[in-house]
Amino acid sequence: MLTVIAFLFPMIAGIRIYMKKLEDETERNEQYMAAIVVTDLLAILAMAFARPFTMITFAENTTLYFRFDGAGRFFLGAVLILYTAVTFYAFEYMKMERDPDRFFLFYFLSLGALIAVCGAGNLITLYLAFEAATLTSMPLVLHEGTREAVAAAEKYLFYSIAGALLGLLGVFFAYVYGSGERAFVFGGFLNLNLAAGHKGAILAAVFLALIGFGTKAGMYPMHGWLPTAHPIAPAPASALLSGIIVKAGIIAVIRLVYYSVGPDFLRGTWVQTAWMTLCMLTIFMGSMMAFMEKVLKKRLAYSSISQLSYILLGLSTLSDEGLRGGLLHVLQHSASKGCLFLAAGVFIYKLGKRNVTELKGIGRQMPVTMWCFLLVSLSLTGIPPFGGFLSKWLIASAAISSGSGLTAILPPVVLLISALLTAGYLLPVVVDAFFPGEDFDTAGMEKCEPSRWMTIPMICLCLTALIAGLFGSSIVEVLF
Repeated sequence: MLTVIAFLFPMIAGIRIYMKKLEDETERNEQYMAAIVVTDLLAILAMAFARPFTMITFAENTTLYFRFDGAGRFFLGAVLILYTAVTFYAFEYMKMERDPDRFFLFYFLSLGALIAVCGAGNLITLYLAFEAATLTSMPLVLHEGTREAVAAAEKYLFYSIAGALLGLLGVFFAYVYGSGERAFVFGGFLNLNLAAGHKGAILAAVFLALIGFGTKAGMYPMHGWLPTAHPIAPAPASALLSGIIVKAGIIAVIRLVYYSVGPDFLRGTWVQTAWMTLCMLTIFMGSMMAFMEKVLKKRLAYSSISQLSYILLGLSTLSDEGLRGGLLHVLQHSASKGCLFLAAGVFIYKLGKRNVTELKGIGRQMPVTMWCFLLVSLSLTGIPPFGGFLSKWLIASAAISSGSGLTAILPPVVLLISALLTAGYLLPVVVDAFFPGEDFDTAGMEKCEPSRWMTIPMICLCLTALIAGLFGSSIVEVLF
């Protein structure tokens, strides 16, 4: 019951505050602040003390069932960190946007949906929460109301619904050929005796489900929505979309592969090979597109396509080490990419600058913001002691130890190439910002650092990326 309270509270709080139509900005922000703090406390209590709870029984072994385990706690921790940081940042940023109340309404609705995703105890519950996360986050893309925003939101919705329908196919086959109550259990609940004569059909359904749930995570060939939707949304929404909302697809893949069908059923099959191939293709393609892109938010969106497939590549090794590496990359990418989008929002909010070529010398105006940009860029590139180094190391090690032939050699090679490209599209931004060259005219450039509402959340996300590198392995071991 505590889990249900944890995900319903932010939804009810968001609706209640929205309906008040408070005109006083300070009072409104105080209420949103109280809502996020109480949500955090309830979610932490749910992680620690909530017991398994069946909310609704649809049919035999088909229930709306909630239960927190290690994977759910890990994802929820990432959700709370990013949503809390972005809440305070949005107090300042949304001053430049119209109708901030509507933004915060769907902000808290999507937060509740993601808490439900993390606390889902079976595939039916996960699927319903997954769809709720899509429907509540789509208005964040739509927020500006321009023709481009409407088109981007429609594209996001179309891709997400199409992907969810493919995912539903995998859910159906897992239930039909499963055993017991179909609750999540590490190793899966597939009944091998029932599945014996239908392995080909089950494998095909699982592969389509991987593509479907991978749509949310930007995996090729269903990645097209991401570079359209992320740049058009307000910066706080972009940070959430890229940092954590897309990872609803990641947790759905983990639940299907590791907790429903079982990795042993897929290991060594054509599904594993095809899945790894799509992941590596997406990593390389996303990195190349980011390297060539000049609009900063769009560059970061293409980067997310690449970085999210790092996680999927780790999962595709079907090993415990690959799972740990993928989970660590979830945490560090949430913090790092969230911080980068917040920094991009600062450039827009304070200076109206959106293109990479416009950021020369900006380090003299915004040293704190650019230092945050640098530190999380190092994490995404994979430089120790940040989380990106540890997660990529575990993913590459898992590929080498669990693969054979090309499946052991290619993943580390692709990861190295992508790391070089990541450095190539992020670090020059920092170099030009701090060292624009002797011929650069600095006349009239004064410091214009944003307020603490914007800088402190970015600093906290930098610290999270560092903690993921220093203590990430211990965190995963404790949870699992």
